[in-house]
Amino acid sequence: MQQLLNGLFLGSIYALFAIGFTLVFGILDRLNLAHPAAFAASAFFGIWLSESFDMPIALVLVLVFAFGAILGLLIERIAFRPLKERPDAHFAGLISSIAVGGMLIALLQAVFGPNTRRFPVGTVPDDAIEFGAGVTASVLQIVIVAVSLGLMIGLTILVGRSSLGRSMRAVAENPGAARVLGVNVDRVTATTFAISTALGAVAGVLFALSVNSAQLGMGSAIELKGLAVIIVGGMGSLPGALVGGLLLGIAEVFAIQYVGSSWRDLIAFALLFLILLVRPQGLFGKRKVREV
Repeated sequence: MQQLLNGLFLGSIYALFAIGFTLVFGILDRLNLAHPAAFAASAFFGIWLSESFDMPIALVLVLVFAFGAILGLLIERIAFRPLKERPDAHFAGLISSIAVGGMLIALLQAVFGPNTRRFPVGTVPDDAIEFGAGVTASVLQIVIVAVSLGLMIGLTILVGRSSLGRSMRAVAENPGAARVLGVNVDRVTATTFAISTALGAVAGVLFALSVNSAQLGMGSAIELKGLAVIIVGGMGSLPGALVGGLLLGIAEVFAIQYVGSSWRDLIAFALLFLILLVRPQGLFGKRKVREV
């Protein structure tokens, strides 16, 4: 039971990161490979806020969310918007986002240096809560799950019930028709990037807190897992990204506990591969029918 709980804590971070990935892909049909760099940059920014201003973690998360939104707007403006009229806009944007991500990591190294950074001691209390039957959860783990689930629920409500969400769904269905109906497609695109990167930014801080370190390559380490999660969950599916992230976290924790840490990635990805063998379209994906 304890390991299942630990897996849910880890999986909630993977899910939050993957939801940021899949939001842009599901609505705009674009793959933003600068997302991992924004993940790392936000962790470093959060640590700098904590060290420089002795801020409580709640305020740090709010400011990091805003920082991530601004980063998302810049990524969209620099890497994607100038290329949107090209016939190969999907591929060109992917390559351009890799370049922007590389520049962002280089900027991070210039500002903060190549060394590992950590949040100050006491950023989150070390207290633990006993649930009975030997199952415990630290305050940090509860914060991670509460923040992740809160943001996921908020995003679900935003996409499903707000006017912005209706515009997002219209753009996802048919951008040309949405523009004819009066939807400001460029504004929806920019907003989608802002929300997506803001979610990834918060995930970066939560991940740095959970492992007690932030490194320049931390985004690259989680990038492959994020892509695997959105494929297993179903490309473009927000519920799929949530379930896929939780499954990956649980699989990793059980692999470490019963097999060994060196087998963690092998067993986790083997499980995801088996899921794809059963459902090639992903857990929540829809099988496409090709008409001829």
